[in-house]
Amino acid sequence: MPLRSLRFTSAAVVLSAAASVLIAHQPAHAAADRIRLGNASDVSRSTWNGPAFTMNGAGGIVTASMARAVDDIRGGTGTLDVVVLAGSAPTSGSKTPECDTITGLTGVNSCTTWTLTAASDGNNSQVNTDVRNAEFVYFAGGDQCRYAAWKGTALEASVESVVAKGGGSGGGSAGHHINSPIVYDACNGSVTSAEALANPYDRYVSFTTGMFEWANYGSVINDSHFVTRDRMGRTMSFLARAVKDGLAPGGAAWGVGVEEGGGSLFLDRNGMATQYGKDAYVVLADHQPEQAVDRKPLTYSGFKIWRLTPGSTFDFKNRPTCGYYLRSVTNGVADPNLYSGTPVTDCGSQGGGSTLAESEPNDTRDTADDATALPSPGTLTGSMQSTGDRDHFRLTLSSGRTVSVNCAVPSAYDADLYWLDTNGSTLIRSVNDGAGTDESLSFTRTASGTGTYYLDMEAYSGSGTASYSCTVTKS
Repeated sequence: MPLRSLRFTSAAVVLSAAASVLIAHQPAHAAADRIRLGNASDVSRSTWNGPAFTMNGAGGIVTASMARAVDDIRGGTGTLDVVVLAGSAPTSGSKTPECDTITGLTGVNSCTTWTLTAASDGNNSQVNTDVRNAEFVYFAGGDQCRYAAWKGTALEASVESVVAKGGGSGGGSAGHHINSPIVYDACNGSVTSAEALANPYDRYVSFTTGMFEWANYGSVINDSHFVTRDRMGRTMSFLARAVKDGLAPGGAAWGVGVEEGGGSLFLDRNGMATQYGKDAYVVLADHQPEQAVDRKPLTYSGFKIWRLTPGSTFDFKNRPTCGYYLRSVTNGVADPNLYSGTPVTDCGSQGGGSTLAESEPNDTRDTADDATALPSPGTLTGSMQSTGDRDHFRLTLSSGRTVSVNCAVPSAYDADLYWLDTNGSTLIRSVNDGAGTDESLSFTRTASGTGTYYLDMEAYSGSGTASYSCTVTKS
């Protein structure tokens, strides 16, 4: 959610007089405020059945997905405790809009709202005690930059402990953003799609990484209010940046944009997502952008987009390789009809869309990754994890054909590129000097028949986890 936006302020659910609800309102210190609804004592139980996650397009609770999360975590029996974390108080209405809804769900023992307005509140002992004793943590809407400020505090570890014991996490709007491993943090201000496409390095485009990294949800950037505020374009720009800057391991970045008005993506313990309420979109950038530099418009061909309608599923553990539609951006102008398209069914023939990520060990020809089935054009990705790292990929080339290899190398290291024959002799090489300097080569097979070759990417100086990306084209 942008800095200038307000926290969700829907009317509170009215609890009947017959419900046994305890309301305890006690400021912990000047910057932190605590309100607890429900039972005063936490549930004590040794095992839970999660994790489960809810990713909402707006700040409020989506009853259907939240009820499913509660049921999955408790295994259909007993009760659990929930903590809502907010970076600011509502401007009108109830002070606990999320907990008002949550406490009406079957299986909820208590719901505690903490309003934390300072980064140092992440180390508040009572906040962390409440979170660690809970089984689900919900981040309210508001300003995700305030949540990103809790990175490295005790609160980050406390939330992670809830998920680790089989509980869950979720959020809406800003709370949706903070639950992805690559967070568009909006710490410099909000960016529109037009602004982000015109310059992917706009000052309003900033990220926080290394905070919450949930299982099966790697390399994802979340976005909210997706269709209503026309955020497909900026998500495309975010993904191109993530690939270009090495923020996503393996050279591929995924966007998850959820619509407001009741949209919620539920993710179960096995990585299977189910969409509730309104549509969501999964967007994949799986190759280096044709152009993503400061003060120049984005050019990127072939974003893959899956549209998730209510009731549909998406397997984040075993992510699909088909069923998407394709959209591109050229000089900052996106294709029309970004939010609908005819799904591709013949996915193997789509240019630029097939990627093979290295798998260690592959330091020798004998342990080379098999790229013989890679379509043309295709992409090879990896990283120089040590100063002596070598990544080998095995390819074949038939008589009269030419292979061209163009590698984008991140600024973390200097790597050189070699084309080897089946015996390991170097046939051609590209050894440009300097960290972050790209490498390219081409080779034509003049002999008869089909030959086996090896592409060898070698660290020359430096190392790091940032990914290189090599586009391989045969003609």
